[in-house]
Amino acid sequence: MNAIGIIPARMASSRFPGKPLAPIHGIPMIGHVWFRCKMSKTLDEVYIATCDEAVRQYAESIGAQCIMTADTHERATDRTAEAMLKIEASSGRRTDIVVMIQGDEPMTLPEMIDEAIAPMTADSTVNVVNLMAHIDSLEDFEDPNEVKVVVDLKGDALYFSREPVPSRKKGVTDVPMLKQVCIIPFRRDYLLRFNALKPTPLEIIESVDMMRILEHGEKVRMVMTDARTASVDTPEDLACVVDMMQGDPLLPRYAASGR
Repeated sequence: MNAIGIIPARMASSRFPGKPLAPIHGIPMIGHVWFRCKMSKTLDEVYIATCDEAVRQYAESIGAQCIMTADTHERATDRTAEAMLKIEASSGRRTDIVVMIQGDEPMTLPEMIDEAIAPMTADSTVNVVNLMAHIDSLEDFEDPNEVKVVVDLKGDALYFSREPVPSRKKGVTDVPMLKQVCIIPFRRDYLLRFNALKPTPLEIIESVDMMRILEHGEKVRMVMTDARTASVDTPEDLACVVDMMQGDPLLPRYAASGR
């Protein structure tokens, strides 16, 4: 099995321009993600996919393989697919599983990637997996930057939303508060088929790519992770992550190489 990780990254974030190179303990955010993903036991290689020269230059400075992609992509899945096809063309090796890893998750742990891939190696009918984690506070539960998910009894996603679902407005306050964690393995052909589908109504409303799969009546397998991570959507989030990564046990393993 050939499993690769691809980290799509672009500098033109509307909420946080220049986010991939924002420093965290002296290392650009995209560097944290790449170094930590390289520690995964199940990935054969990890690539950065970008349309920005500044990101490419930094990637090369740390020894990361970087794939230049079009600057017209609106969705990370499209950038990931373009990069995957370029990697296959240059390497001559077909991809079996491609793991899309968001570049704004600097606290990603390598075992999270291994957890996400596990259902696909165990069951050939699983085409896409998302990690999920417990939400710790009502503030985060109500934050539209956090994508919430509700699941069925088999652990497959029922719905993704930026609203706090399930509802706490009918007197039941002890509800499962779960969030999507953006480490998403796809089977190769399924990613290409996903990108060939037009965006769907609820996907557009919620601004969550995975809704496209659910709206077509297909499954997204969810896997719980106990890892404590945080995504960076704003400069305020960055400040929180800097605090959270104080004393991070993985950081010393790449600190000297990432600057």
